[in-house]
Amino acid sequence: MTEEELHQLINGCIKQDTRCQKKLYKAYYGFCMKICLRYAGNRDEAAEAMNQGFFKVFTRIESYDMGVPFKRWLGMIMRNVSIDFYRAKRKHARTEDLEKAGYIVDGESVDKNLNYNDLLVMIQQLPDACRMAFNLFAVQGYSHDEIASILNISSGTSKSNLYKARQRLKQMIFKANSSPNSNNKLLLTIKS
Repeated sequence: MTEEELHQLINGCIKQDTRCQKKLYKAYYGFCMKICLRYAGNRDEAAEAMNQGFFKVFTRIESYDMGVPFKRWLGMIMRNVSIDFYRAKRKHARTEDLEKAGYIVDGESVDKNLNYNDLLVMIQQLPDACRMAFNLFAVQGYSHDEIASILNISSGTSKSNLYKARQRLKQMIFKANSSPNSNNKLLLTIKS
């Protein structure tokens, strides 16, 4: 899609033209779904978060600054909606707060091949709190203090959740690599 076509779609969405909204949705569906899948527990949750994100996009598109890359703006909305979705879900879940949790290095590293979809499935199997900490820290690059602020938890809880996520991912990866039917392609290293 060219910049001119994108600007025409955005202007159509500002005018609430449903054809333009549908085209924008279709054009960025894959991009947005990938973001939401990283934070969601399953495809249904990701789709729900993504649809909430597109609703926000369409209701706030007039605030979009054409000087900012559209994908960056859209990705930020999808990430924030996914985090809000998690927060709403978390209100009903039990959380642990381990103030003194830190990095525990067990000396192991995992150097095995996995394809992207296998890794995504593993990340989705993590408990919600662990999945959020892993994505925000390892994928988005936030510090534990920033994660604590975003998720309304302590930084110790963020560290603990990241540690638990890494440990569970290591176990899942070892299990996947030891199965005789593993058909893996992507190199992944998870270090403590």
